[in-house]
Amino acid sequence: MCSLSFFILLVFSLIILLFGFYYLLFDLSLFIEWELFSLNCSMVVMTLIIDWMSLIFMSFVMFIFSLVIYYSYDYMSGESSMNRFTLLVLMFIFSMIFLILSPNLISILLGWDGLGLISYCLVIYYYNLSSYNSGMLTALSNHVGDVAILISIAWMMSFGSWNYIFYYDFLNSSWEVKVITLLIVLAAITKSAQLLFSSWLPAAMAAPTPVSALVHSSTLATAGVYFIIRFNSMLIEFGMGKILLIIGCLTMFMSGFVANFEFDLKKSISLSTLSQLGLMMEILSMGFYKVAYFHMLTKALFKAFMCAGSMIHNLKDSQDIRFMVSVIYFMPLTSVCLNVSSLSLCGMPFLSGFYSKDLILELICFDWVDLFSFFTLFFSTGLTASYSFRLYCFSMFGFNNHFSSYNFDDHNNYISFSMISLLFISVFSGSLLSWLIFPFPYVIVLPFYLKILFIITVLLGFNFGYLTSCFSFKYTLFSFYWQLMISFLGSMWFMPYLSTNYLISSSLSYGYNVLKILDYGWGELMGGYSLYHFFIYMINYSQFWYDLNFKVYLFTFMFWMIILFMIFYIYFS
Repeated sequence: MCSLSFFILLVFSLIILLFGFYYLLFDLSLFIEWELFSLNCSMVVMTLIIDWMSLIFMSFVMFIFSLVIYYSYDYMSGESSMNRFTLLVLMFIFSMIFLILSPNLISILLGWDGLGLISYCLVIYYYNLSSYNSGMLTALSNHVGDVAILISIAWMMSFGSWNYIFYYDFLNSSWEVKVITLLIVLAAITKSAQLLFSSWLPAAMAAPTPVSALVHSSTLATAGVYFIIRFNSMLIEFGMGKILLIIGCLTMFMSGFVANFEFDLKKSISLSTLSQLGLMMEILSMGFYKVAYFHMLTKALFKAFMCAGSMIHNLKDSQDIRFMVSVIYFMPLTSVCLNVSSLSLCGMPFLSGFYSKDLILELICFDWVDLFSFFTLFFSTGLTASYSFRLYCFSMFGFNNHFSSYNFDDHNNYISFSMISLLFISVFSGSLLSWLIFPFPYVIVLPFYLKILFIITVLLGFNFGYLTSCFSFKYTLFSFYWQLMISFLGSMWFMPYLSTNYLISSSLSYGYNVLKILDYGWGELMGGYSLYHFFIYMINYSQFWYDLNFKVYLFTFMFWMIILFMIFYIYFS
């Protein structure tokens, strides 16, 4: 099933990519609509939109899914239920494709909820308590966005249809679009794990490594960004960009800082994904949706989860990067792929990440942004280079005496083919996509110090990453003064605790108090308990009179007979 799925997805990916280039060249769009039924003058229709943006993104998604399935054939070879895993991954693909091709809020919700449900099934794939907690956190965080989309659907029902692309002109003159846009932004920031909802993305690393590659490359985490790209004109028209700019800046800063204190390999890469999502939200808030789309495609290719999975596989499921010291001598191919992906991530010139990231930073320098956003963006870019170079130092230098217990295999055909394929594409895709998406290049004229600011920021980040890789808190007692700060920075500003323990303890405590006061207190006293004793008392009282005096029976019989005769007399007279 894995080989067949790989072949079919790869062929369809190449065909759809050619169609995407054709639609891009001639600026074509195809809209397909099928009416299911009509409800209160509102048509419930099945709609699909096919344009260059949806086709190219769908091609990239299918291509990455094909390589991940091929990669999983060896990585998950020890699983007894490999077919079930493959079917879940294929359902994941169909949900994402459904979301990409939908211009209708109803069909978007189906793909949106499909991603959330199947991601929950994949996160809890390993039967343990940590996976269950991570899956529940992922599902509940994403359901906040589901509720926002449901409210948007109910609000748009008065317009006669849920095809939002038909109502741009009308909505731009209506105050109701402000509410709809705010709900859409809320849904997007929950799905893309922006600030206040960021804790679910590292928690989703409890899933198998191939699933992590899917979640962080081109599917679940980028669904919110793609959603905002489709609603971009509504976002800019009503001034929601400023809110999104601040959220994106803080998310990028927080994730970059936390990644420099993280020793878990998969969580470190997931935090880098979170940083790039914040960067995409920033450029989207300024109206450059094509640039955000360009960076979303390049980011999907240079994620290093396949390399991380190969290392974890060979290190006997150890995810600590401190065990990766000098692993390049034992796994040269994997180390090269990992480091090229990391350099592309931090924007090394002429790799794919450079073409999109440098363009984003130059556009922000060219636009009017406040000093806080400008400083946070460039400082966060330096932090991106810092944790990337820190990972490079751990994998390239140092001495480790733990390798005697490991059996390294860096020549597996399935894993190596997937990694090398993504490596070549991540090197050459940046220039190719920049020529295709922007046939007329941006001419951005900036002062010299702003032009080289990006390069200076990356170099300073490299230096800081080297220092953090050498720094240790165990050599001096002075480190105890920094314990609170390290705990704060290393735990995503206490966000996982606020999202789990704090909410659970407060809600359970509130529920217990309400139960004690209402159900066990006044509700019990004035409700069932009180009524039960009242009826028992009345029954016992009436039984007491009936048992002690026969005249009571006779008097009752005569009373009801008189009432009956009076009714007959009134009726027949």
